[in-house]
Amino acid sequence: MAEKVWFITGTSRGFGREWAIAALDRGDKVAATARNVDSLDDLVAKYGDSILPITLDVTDRAADIAAVNQAFEHFGRLDVVINNAGYGHFGFIEEVTEGEARAQLEANVFGALWVTQAALPHMRAQKSGHIIQVSSIGGISAFPGIGLYHASKWALEGFSQSLAQEVASFGIHVTLIEPGGFSTDWAGASASRSAELPDYEEAHRHMEEGRKTRNGSQGDPTATGAAVLKIVDAEEPPLRIFFGAGPLSIAKNDYASRIALWEKWNDVSVEAQG
Repeated sequence: MAEKVWFITGTSRGFGREWAIAALDRGDKVAATARNVDSLDDLVAKYGDSILPITLDVTDRAADIAAVNQAFEHFGRLDVVINNAGYGHFGFIEEVTEGEARAQLEANVFGALWVTQAALPHMRAQKSGHIIQVSSIGGISAFPGIGLYHASKWALEGFSQSLAQEVASFGIHVTLIEPGGFSTDWAGASASRSAELPDYEEAHRHMEEGRKTRNGSQGDPTATGAAVLKIVDAEEPPLRIFFGAGPLSIAKNDYASRIALWEKWNDVSVEAQG
């Protein structure tokens, strides 16, 4: 397998860090971005010149473009770009402030968009490349209490599906990774939360109880490294892939419900055509 050059955002912890390690362990090169690159000191000490740490806040479009160009100039090519940076915002729709909503979309949607746009000219020139967007089971389904997070991931899914069709002729692949629950700090230190309204107090309590119950069945992020390598090495990688055992059943139930509802109301749908 030929050596690959990766560009990964959000490598200070969680999936981003595990996937950087998986790539470096097999001899690939990684441009690893983080808001605080001191978190990458141990990887630099271990892997040396194979890793290029880059300080980056993905909400800064100019910085995104500069970081991608820096990685390309340093390593001479870009084979895999992973938009992993982002976070979850917790809050019922009525509770979310304008600033919180905009910040969620800036990080999870626009950050990925700017990095993607910066990488595409290099990949088109190479006639090859693989863009991996880190979505979520929350990118195809939705639950109460994280509506703006869902909005961000549904947006990521939408533009990425269009992108896959737009760049296929250039030899560029696009994959959306849709994890279920994993033992990262997604709901902990990495998350932001809206101030709670009293009328939603009981709903918040039920949500928190459910989250604590599910924590015992969460996946191990270290196990995802091998899976990512299989995706990037595949001759025909998938547009979408779940990570974890739980998402498929959620998707089946959700989509069966949608189809049944569309069919139930199809007479009205046809009537609306005129």
